[in-house]
Amino acid sequence: MRTSPPNSRTTHSGWHRRWQRTGTAALATTALALAGLGTATQAGATTAHHRVTVSAKAIAAQVAKAHVHYTHQCDATPAKGFASCDALRVTGGTTAFQEAQAARKGVAPATVKPNATSDTPTGYGPSDLQNAYGLTDAAASNGSGETIAIVDAFDDPNAESDLATYRAQYGLPACTTDNGCFKKVGQTGSTTSLPAPDSGWAGEISLDVDMASAVCPNCSILLVEAKSSSMANLGTAVNRAVSLGAKFVSNSYGSSESSSDTTYDTSYYKHPGVAITVSAGDEGYGAEYPAASRYVTAVGGTRLSTSSNSRGWTESVWHTSSSEGTGSGCSAVDPKPSWQTDASCAKRMIADVSAVADPATGVSVYDTYGADGTGWNTYGGTSASAPVIAGVYALAGTPGSGDFPASYPYAAARTPALNDVTSGSNGTCSTSYFCTARAGYDGPTGWGTPQGLDAFTG
Repeated sequence: MRTSPPNSRTTHSGWHRRWQRTGTAALATTALALAGLGTATQAGATTAHHRVTVSAKAIAAQVAKAHVHYTHQCDATPAKGFASCDALRVTGGTTAFQEAQAARKGVAPATVKPNATSDTPTGYGPSDLQNAYGLTDAAASNGSGETIAIVDAFDDPNAESDLATYRAQYGLPACTTDNGCFKKVGQTGSTTSLPAPDSGWAGEISLDVDMASAVCPNCSILLVEAKSSSMANLGTAVNRAVSLGAKFVSNSYGSSESSSDTTYDTSYYKHPGVAITVSAGDEGYGAEYPAASRYVTAVGGTRLSTSSNSRGWTESVWHTSSSEGTGSGCSAVDPKPSWQTDASCAKRMIADVSAVADPATGVSVYDTYGADGTGWNTYGGTSASAPVIAGVYALAGTPGSGDFPASYPYAAARTPALNDVTSGSNGTCSTSYFCTARAGYDGPTGWGTPQGLDAFTG
């Protein structure tokens, strides 16, 4: 998620001006001819099938015709001091998941029709994400007793029921208010005094809670809804999440940097012993806040595709166009944390780690609230990668009481426990690694994506 460049938007806190940006993106490579080797079949998401031999040339021809259109679900033009979420939803075309399923069956891929209600998922599900990031065993056994807090603005009245549908689709255990797994509160902590509903932010909320569930099915979910998208209210919601006991807090929102950021740091995001994850942004190269806070884990975004390699997956920097892709960059405001040692940025560098974000290789989400809530959709954006990483931290266990867990992936012995992303860029920059992937640390993907839990423990 990321806002537009400074001074390009105008609005106020009480409403959101929705707009649509459409574009096209090649969905995969001929490696999808071998897609069945890398993608785990989703429980309930596909029908029984038999394997049919299909040529790489035929799959390549299908891929060449496949395009995806994106819609911003909760896009606003924030005034100074306000943040925007940028959950990106696929509204038409063919997703990587559909290509993989088609390749496995030896048939032509299905397509998504704009604004159509889908009866089945069209993006990656829990077993895909767990497989891609080496989490399958941990997801089955870890996470009990841990709470992941999701901080968003405004209310999603259907959050609990939509989450129930998502989890049932994939065979995950029920997570409800009745069994104590799910709780929704406003920023004051009240379960009854909630902010006004907003259909755009409801899509973001569904994305966030679904991804936390996908990665850590045994974790409890605490949804904290700020009464507006102001940094003050969102920050207050973060404080509320921590006061209610959450050791893992996911934030999928951001705005341009400002001189107030260091004040926000100490007021809202300085919580030792808590893993706070924040989306790096969705409009390509450039730093934003609160990803730039030295107290949080800034999460970049990748394009995740199945592959015939030993891992079964491959990743590159997510970059759809000049105005769409993962954020990164050198902060102009926030001091550099002691554990971050890249040579050319004197202040805080974004990002630390990364995970799937490209909508064309996106994740399935179930959302039914308002005009935007059409059931199953495929979503992307670093709004997806932030809760994924929060889930990985939760699987790894409670952080040390005095730790800032953003430092964990930087330990030299732990970098082999990350998938180093070495291809792609998210724009142009004067210092190459600020916007271009390379071996080791780089801005768009940080140290890489999870491969198990070792890089996320204290």
